[in-house]
Amino acid sequence: MIKRFIVIVALFTGFIAEAQENVSSPYSYYGIGLTNFQGTVENRSMGGLSVFMDSIHVNLQNPASYGRLKLTDFTIGASHDRVKLETDGASDNSKISSLDYLALAFPISDKIGIGLGVMPYTSVGYRILDVEDDASSLLTGRGGMNRVFLSAGYAVNEHLSLGVDADYNFGNFQNTQSINTEGLQYGTSDVNRSDIKGFTFNFGANYQRPISEKLNLHVSTTYAPEMDLDSENFRTISTIDFASGTGRTIDQREVDLSETQFTFPSKYSLGAGIGQTNKWFVGAEYSNVGSSSYQDSFSFRNDGGEYEDASQFSLGGFYVPDYNSFTSYLERVVYRAGFRYDETGLIVNGESINEFGMSFGLGLPIGQLFSNANFGIELGQRGTRDAGLVQEKFLRLSVGLSLNDKWFTKRKFD
Repeated sequence: MIKRFIVIVALFTGFIAEAQENVSSPYSYYGIGLTNFQGTVENRSMGGLSVFMDSIHVNLQNPASYGRLKLTDFTIGASHDRVKLETDGASDNSKISSLDYLALAFPISDKIGIGLGVMPYTSVGYRILDVEDDASSLLTGRGGMNRVFLSAGYAVNEHLSLGVDADYNFGNFQNTQSINTEGLQYGTSDVNRSDIKGFTFNFGANYQRPISEKLNLHVSTTYAPEMDLDSENFRTISTIDFASGTGRTIDQREVDLSETQFTFPSKYSLGAGIGQTNKWFVGAEYSNVGSSSYQDSFSFRNDGGEYEDASQFSLGGFYVPDYNSFTSYLERVVYRAGFRYDETGLIVNGESINEFGMSFGLGLPIGQLFSNANFGIELGQRGTRDAGLVQEKFLRLSVGLSLNDKWFTKRKFD
């Protein structure tokens, strides 16, 4: 089974490496693109909350969860976004679908669990047309950074668990600018590409303890240290025949660029919540990303943008009417909701680019051993129309599967 999963991960990795455009936003022009949500559909449906952990679900945001696993869990998720982009003078619509994660986690003892998987970490996708009186400029971008991870968790005791993610990051970012001037037969095309690779790590801890006969306290934290990633840079400048309508390349030359490094920022999170086992949970979480450490490490400059440290606040939870009901399927459904507010750290034309979202979700029981299909919907907004910028209003539909099984169980014969 593990060999089959590794083959699936390899195919999935190849797929997302070739089809990385899972975002459509002019704000992905800056830095290394927009950061994708790193959790499951279950987490996203609670405003991105990652505090809650149990023994049957993978928590991709905190590796301490692997130490609590009692069943093998295979999970996969995808989403579909519809976005309305608005400025003071125009509006447009876009839609895009993406595969968000693929992971397998399983316990290897009563106290130790491991997991592996793959997910896209950042995404770049934009098409910006700037038309003036006598010239036009088309700026397009694609790519992103992907992450393959190996994780392990250890339950120190019944209350405390610890874990670590080891991530290999890889991908590329490509920026193309085409300029066509009226009255001239030839225009220019400037293509810049950066291929990146390197390791990062994420450490996590989770603490759970009863505080009354029915209530449990949950506290969790994560920390990812600042790391340097390698960037191999390329640039191609071409002369293009726009007048003929063919876009034929007349001349092309490569520009030698040196390999560089850029600092991948540190991140920490802290969350807490209370709940009743198999009934309900509510929690809050704060995270901070040291994105002010981003530097111009690529083969092109992102003019007009700068970075400060980013932060996110999440509030959410779930409710299950009766998880063990034999008479009503709806009473075994998990109902989720949440809210998040992100200060992305990106500043464009002096304006901070912030984002918020309201989310709702359902966890539908399927099969045996607590497997479920999860559905989520999120309504949100990114950016502002001030200072000539773009405001994005989005509707995101998410679907995921969490399939459980028992492994490494000795068969008994009478």
